[in-house]
Amino acid sequence: MILSNARIGERLLDIRIARGLITEIGVALDGGGDGDGGDLEGRWVSPGLWDNHVHFTQWTLTSQRVDVSAAASAVDAAALIAAALTARALAGVAPASQPLLVGTGFRDALWPDAPTREILDRATAGVPTVLVSGDLHAVWLNSAAIVIYGPSGHPTGLLTEDAAFEVQRKLGTVPDEVADAWARSAALAAARRGVVGIVDFEMTWNLEVWQRRMTSGHHSLRVEFAIYPQHLERAIAEGLRTGNRVDELLSVGGFKVLADGSLNTRTAHTIDPYEDGSHGELTVPPAVLVPLMRRASDAGIRPDIHAIGDRANTIVLDAFETIDCGGRIEHAQLLAESDLPRFARLGVVASVQPEHAMDDRDVAERYWPDGTARMYPLRSLLDAGATLLLGSDAPVAPLDPWVAIAAAVSRQRDGREPWHSEQRISTAEALAASTRTTIAVGQPADLVITELNPLTATGDELRAMPVAATLLAGRFTHRA
Repeated sequence: MILSNARIGERLLDIRIARGLITEIGVALDGGGDGDGGDLEGRWVSPGLWDNHVHFTQWTLTSQRVDVSAAASAVDAAALIAAALTARALAGVAPASQPLLVGTGFRDALWPDAPTREILDRATAGVPTVLVSGDLHAVWLNSAAIVIYGPSGHPTGLLTEDAAFEVQRKLGTVPDEVADAWARSAALAAARRGVVGIVDFEMTWNLEVWQRRMTSGHHSLRVEFAIYPQHLERAIAEGLRTGNRVDELLSVGGFKVLADGSLNTRTAHTIDPYEDGSHGELTVPPAVLVPLMRRASDAGIRPDIHAIGDRANTIVLDAFETIDCGGRIEHAQLLAESDLPRFARLGVVASVQPEHAMDDRDVAERYWPDGTARMYPLRSLLDAGATLLLGSDAPVAPLDPWVAIAAAVSRQRDGREPWHSEQRISTAEALAASTRTTIAVGQPADLVITELNPLTATGDELRAMPVAATLLAGRFTHRA
């Protein structure tokens, strides 16, 4: 295959692809190779994009749920659910055929009222209803849903952290063939945005899930799957090691432990207190965290530790220093200044989600008005020598690396002024944190072809970047 008239930097060149690799780059190359690439007519070619933190099944389920993200209060959210139930009835959907209603996307940190089961009860007329928060760290249940998912007699129906994750695991038990069909649609949608790979942090035994999907023809993404504590011994027994390939597109990722909660649920473990005097939750104390990380690292599985609050990040960096192993911190949203140089010194990668800064800015200004300069400190991390990886944490933010890149570059959305513009990074730096290959001979032919030059695009243009085509190992997974 030859892609002719590809714009690489300032030059128009041809790219020859064979056996999934870039084999030649030059001017007016002769035909040959695998298939017909076509004339790109001067469109820009960049390495294919990776989303380095997703919850893929949760992302696919979100498309099937009622969106309540626009709710400005608990009463607003309940009204959106009531409207969804009315729409069901008008459409002639029998309650028995869809006995459960699930909503998604609520963010209650700035609501004037608190979520309670009574508010949902009044809106749902006995239909079991579960709302999943935008950050996935909380669920809100009405009385009928509490009977199903427990805990029995819960006073508010608002569950956080492990209790919320358990409910979400139960909500995700749809038939495999249904979930896999939704996943294939979501993967194709990702390919349309130039995505060639994801790191999947779904909280399950992901090896089995992705082997099943790829056996059935799910071939539009490379996938690295994470391993959670409940599956660590099984992974070690099966000889899984980070970086090992299971097949051409599937490989082993890291070992995921959640050390604290989240900002919007007010469970991120922080130095400064929240309004109620609490400091969030340290969900895994060092006495448990260090042995877990050591066990994984000794077995060749890289620790990828969730830490959002500044106190949690310090504790996790301490654990990396104790074990003397590299790895990743997932999120690293709020950092003490003294911890910035430790990422590079300890060989710990900061896996960050820039769009969360756009979602969290108002919450942060309320809860930490004096600490927002230390939130999402991307420029400071790079200047301190850290390695950045960008992701979405989908469904918390859209599975679209252009959105993450735009947020990192502009620190701005919806026409608002940039938030802490001193922490902006360059487009070249954001692309480097969103890709794994280069445009060079011998590299995998994982490519994204765009109508605009990413390096000169504005923040708004990056968010809506028109993608003409995506190639994975030399195969078109999207061609507009």
